[in-house]
Amino acid sequence: MLDDTVAAISTPIGEGGIGIVRLSGPRALAIAGELFRRRRGLTMAPALRSHRLYHGWICDPQSGEPLDEVLLAYMRGPGTYTREDVVEIDCHGGPLPLRRVLELCLRLGARLAEPGELTLRAFLNGRLDLAQAESVLDVVRARTETGLRLAVEQLGGRLSSAIRDLRRQVLEVLAYLTATIDFVEDEIPPQDVAGPLEMTLARVDELLASADAGIVYRQGLQVAIVGRPNVGKSSLLNALLRQERAIVTPIPGTTRDTLAETLNLRGIPVVLVDTAGIRESDQLVERLGVERSRRATAAADLVLFVLAGDEPLTGYDREVAALLADKPAVLVLNKADLPTAISAAEAAALVPGRPLVRTAATGGEGLAELEEAIVQAVFAGRAAPSAEPLVSNPRHKQALWRAREHLAAAREAYAAGLPVDCATIDLSAAVNALGEITGESATEDLLDTIFNQFCIGK
Repeated sequence: MLDDTVAAISTPIGEGGIGIVRLSGPRALAIAGELFRRRRGLTMAPALRSHRLYHGWICDPQSGEPLDEVLLAYMRGPGTYTREDVVEIDCHGGPLPLRRVLELCLRLGARLAEPGELTLRAFLNGRLDLAQAESVLDVVRARTETGLRLAVEQLGGRLSSAIRDLRRQVLEVLAYLTATIDFVEDEIPPQDVAGPLEMTLARVDELLASADAGIVYRQGLQVAIVGRPNVGKSSLLNALLRQERAIVTPIPGTTRDTLAETLNLRGIPVVLVDTAGIRESDQLVERLGVERSRRATAAADLVLFVLAGDEPLTGYDREVAALLADKPAVLVLNKADLPTAISAAEAAALVPGRPLVRTAATGGEGLAELEEAIVQAVFAGRAAPSAEPLVSNPRHKQALWRAREHLAAAREAYAAGLPVDCATIDLSAAVNALGEITGESATEDLLDTIFNQFCIGK
């Protein structure tokens, strides 16, 4: 695969000021030389020096027709993203000129890049390890400053360095135990095994303790705002967003469908889902909206259960509460600026054990307390972010759990005096699990799964 020269459009589809066609591989410079002219009408390509930017034209080598005025950069490997020769052609950002330039590259022998193939080449050529390669996609998809910071730290190798240290420690223990099998005891200096295993397990536990919080920062949180009609769900959505996004009227049942908007809540990308009021209805559209509300409630990571504090509880309030038996939730007693008809104890009895916040969505009262309650609900039982490397990828968390299980099994086998083979088998499995994070023991199927998530051109 690395013998091919690949080409792709590396900027999003659509109109823009600039669009980039990228070539990578052994024939990148030769293909660019056949297309690029410093001035219109020239038939010879200029000699291109590495890491310089050139102004000129892309011309059809057969007809001499100029296709676009461009800036072209040639970068000689290994000092490039893929560690191969790379050419980037900065065209005008319309679909047609980009497509025409790409077609010429393909006609001259390049192959269309697969999704994520350029980053895969960076990994295969040793430019990035696997965790760093995955963080490239996290940088692209980051929705908050905190998420971006975590992705950039991982791209810089902070987590990879911690994982490599762990893997090295396990390998040292594994090498010693393997040597005791192959050589007589007197030929090998004694070495502590229990201590390093305990230290490695403790370090793995530290990384795992931060994983749930890191995954929330990376993937975000889906929060459904639910309740019966006319309790102020849409007003609460608008208040949290600090803008009028949902239509609000005094008429019950105004919201007929789910409405999703993203909020940056202290670095957490929170998708707020406003739902139709849950009640019985003889109107088809409203019934469909209620069914979508139920599905949104089931799919949510956290539910804001809204009650109207100025009205007594109804059967519909209890019906909504029944949906939340096993869901993380915050109870919102809204309309706190009006005379109270529900006590806090009465409301809390609907969903025991959930935090309760009083709000007046139309006036903005209680929003800070509600935001704090959401954050606390998100991190309940999870370690708060610290200066340590943060595990933010579910795949990495799963690999760490497997490594931990094998390390614990090896520790128990060694402590129990079982044959050394029992410990070495588990230690080898732990080494492989850690290697899956950084790529030392990644399979072809795993690489396909990871890089197929990328777009073409990246």
